[in-house]
Amino acid sequence: MRVIAASVLTFEALIVLLAIPVAITLGGVEPSVAIAGGVALAVVCLGVAGSLSRPWGYQAGWAVQVLVLASGFVVHAMFLVGGLFVLLWVVGLKVGRRGEELHDERWAGVDDPGGPPPDSAG
Repeated sequence: MRVIAASVLTFEALIVLLAIPVAITLGGVEPSVAIAGGVALAVVCLGVAGSLSRPWGYQAGWAVQVLVLASGFVVHAMFLVGGLFVLLWVVGLKVGRRGEELHDERWAGVDDPGGPPPDSAG
């Protein structure tokens, strides 16, 4: 689950950086403000992606999703882009959790984690 969530946040950081010129040209935001805000939000995305192993990491990931959605008040297209990333975040967490459950079921009772899975042909 962590890999999927970190991937979503990493791609989100890239999209936030690509939104900086849009904020300047279409949003009428001062270049220094757009650059500072965009880079700061991208750094937060990457920082949270790296902190997903901590107990608070996923809550911080939700906070990032809110921040990216809120950036839609500056660049209206970010409402759509942020909404898509919220959808990716939710689906990624759901799929990742299910994948971990399947992994745990498959490897339950195996003494040697380096060996073949219980149902593989020997």
